[in-house]
Amino acid sequence: MAELKAQEIIKEIKRSGIRFVVALPDRTTSEHLLKPILQDPDFRVVQVCKEDEGVSICSGLYSAGQRALLLIQYTGLLDSINSLRGIAMEGQNPVCMMVGLLGKEPGVPPTQSKRYGLRIVEPILDAMGIEHHLLEASEDIARIFPAVDRAYARSAPVVLLIGREPQ
Repeated sequence: MAELKAQEIIKEIKRSGIRFVVALPDRTTSEHLLKPILQDPDFRVVQVCKEDEGVSICSGLYSAGQRALLLIQYTGLLDSINSLRGIAMEGQNPVCMMVGLLGKEPGVPPTQSKRYGLRIVEPILDAMGIEHHLLEASEDIARIFPAVDRAYARSAPVVLLIGREPQ
């Protein structure tokens, strides 16, 4: 399994038309993904204190004609379920999220993790009808652009689960 390359992920985010990254730093994505994005003049980064604020900000940016990405950890996703329900699903807003799966075991599907919080992420997204994709190897990066495009075409959220720390 080829490693996730942060620069390839950033390239796909740009190709998706995203110029705003709303972020709450997390251990899985901060070092190799968020830090380079902070230095990239093609992005405007909005740092938040709570992940559910990010859902609202991404929706507001969509209303202003901008594409945004919410970069958070899975615990923050779980904390934001009600915002996702009301703002993204019922409000029909294409909130695009890149979610770090801190502590996910390499090669183990999230639903089979020893960590309870990881095991429940995908079933919750399925129950909510939210499209999601696991990004764990370099070949998975090709899922980013079409997933973001579908989210904006359907006015619905999408979650890109980062299964291992990008390098």
